Amino acid sequence: MNTPQRTRLPRAAQAVKAARNARTRIATRAEFVRIIAAQLDLIAPGATRVRTVPVTRDGRRRTWVTLDDVTGRPVEADADAHRAALGLLHRAFPVADWTVPRAYDATTGVLALDEPTAPAALGLDTAEEANA
Repeated sequence: MNTPQRTRLPRAAQAVKAARNARTRIATRAEFVRIIAAQLDLIAPGATRVRTVPVTRDGRRRTWVTLDDVTGRPVEADADAHRAALGLLHRAFPVADWTVPRAYDATTGVLALDEPTAPAALGLDTAEEANA
């Protein structure tokens, strides 16, 4: 017996499904940011920013981690807390490129490239002027 079967969803149904998925992702993203911030606070109370810098020492690649509070001051934490914060970020952002300096802000949930910048008072506009 020949029964008709639809091979794909109509465009309207695809749009509705995509919108539903987007709303779910947005709610999930907010929850994700809250969970990461709570876990970071358990690791190092008061820490809201994690900065990582890859370094090479004695021929081995390592990652230097700093934990800062809201005002940008370092949070008192031991080596285990720094390792735990780095592990938290590695698990939270598995596809991030950790071979470059990164900064994670727990208040916004943004993992950004942490490039050094010149103070505005120096009036340097480009990297070429900075090297001159």
